[in-house]
Amino acid sequence: MARTLVLFDGVCGLCNGFVDFLLPRDPKGELVFGALQSEAGKQALRDAGLPDTLPDTVVVVEDGRVHLQSTGVLRALAHLRWPWRALSLLIVVPRPLRDAVYRFVAKRRYGWFGRRERCRLPSAAERARFLV
Repeated sequence: MARTLVLFDGVCGLCNGFVDFLLPRDPKGELVFGALQSEAGKQALRDAGLPDTLPDTVVVVEDGRVHLQSTGVLRALAHLRWPWRALSLLIVVPRPLRDAVYRFVAKRRYGWFGRRERCRLPSAAERARFLV
């Protein structure tokens, strides 16, 4: 089974909430996660041809293609079961508009959702779904 990599800001409350939302709604285990700040996350960014410092975006690597910002979020949502998969249909909204909203929220995410002292640690049950 091909797996899709979701790289996220490991100290961001919103980003961790997004991962917490995705995990139970992806029963096939198609999504694998990694914190952007981790060594494995930085290596995954380099492997995808990106700089290893991208703290303000969700990065989704799917079938060798890299998706950033709103497109990354929507591509991750496309792997969920119904009805959550329907949210991925927002891809029809023009990307400049989607990304403007994404950047607006990203700029304020720590103030609205908090910042953690360290990256999220997966539970024993989740460990196989995370880069280490």
